[in-house]
Amino acid sequence: MTNLDFDRASGFANAAFALLKRSQIPPFPVYFELFYTYATGANTDLNAEINAILAQGPLSIETASALCERFLKISDIEDKLRAISQMMSQKISDVNQAIDIAMETADSYSGSLQQASGDLEAGIDKDALKMLSSRLLQETRRMQDMNRRLEAELENSKDDISLLQRDLDEVRKESMLDPLTKIPNRKRFDEQFAIELERMESSNASLSLLVFDIDHFKAFNDTYGHLTGDQVLRLVAQVLRANLKGRDMPARFGGEEFIAILPETSLDGAISVAENIRRSVQAKELLKRSTNEKLGRITLSVGAAQWREGDTVASLIERADKYLYAAKRAGRNRVMSERDVPGAATASDVA
Repeated sequence: MTNLDFDRASGFANAAFALLKRSQIPPFPVYFELFYTYATGANTDLNAEINAILAQGPLSIETASALCERFLKISDIEDKLRAISQMMSQKISDVNQAIDIAMETADSYSGSLQQASGDLEAGIDKDALKMLSSRLLQETRRMQDMNRRLEAELENSKDDISLLQRDLDEVRKESMLDPLTKIPNRKRFDEQFAIELERMESSNASLSLLVFDIDHFKAFNDTYGHLTGDQVLRLVAQVLRANLKGRDMPARFGGEEFIAILPETSLDGAISVAENIRRSVQAKELLKRSTNEKLGRITLSVGAAQWREGDTVASLIERADKYLYAAKRAGRNRVMSERDVPGAATASDVA
């Protein structure tokens, strides 16, 4: 690196720190990377977003986190899994190598003992016995040293592998969460649904499903921008978490659509839960964080369905989805189920 390159990189770093200080955001590596990238001007879309926000005031840490998720790909699960897998493989290789060396030493020691046994049986003089004893003592010390080294290697490896296992568990958990809303993603939903179906079949209990869609979300997103749209998605996720208890599980299904499994819940119970969620979302007035501008309220349309004999996961989701779109056709901001809709609408019927 030339002096010019060093000075240029230092200038970008100083600018990044200045922006962090101005916005009172802690200089964690991910936030530093965000502002360093901004300072370099390498990502024009990122710079346009930050410039628009800075024109109205400092960035909040929530906004910075959302920008990190969108532009830095900080939740690259595959890369994390690959790195942990490589470290695990290296650690296992180190342990195997230490065991191989220890086995070679043990074989050598065993050979020395056998040779000494043969010499003793054949009879040796005093001087030869002294030399044999000295050699065996040296071999024994070497063997003890190797055992201590192997024990230390195994102990260190045990600790390292425990830490790697913990990291692996964290990455697995992270891979089951939607990175924006921090509620379960579609993969986690599918896994839990399979578990709940097995429980339902063994206990003969009921199970219901709710599908939620944020009304006019695209128009809201286009009007106020993606960051405010992300704020809306997080708000809905928070309301879902607050209103779903026990084994009930919400998930982000994609875009502005959410879903929830309600084990041991009848259709009446599911409709009641859905109404509570719908009213809770409608009651919250949105504020644009950077300006405190009032953006009004958002509403949800909800479809509710209960498991029937002969259903599959796909058929239950499809039925709840039909009731959701029937709710949209009926004017949005409402919950609808098979009790309301003899012949439900489909997604293609709703603009």
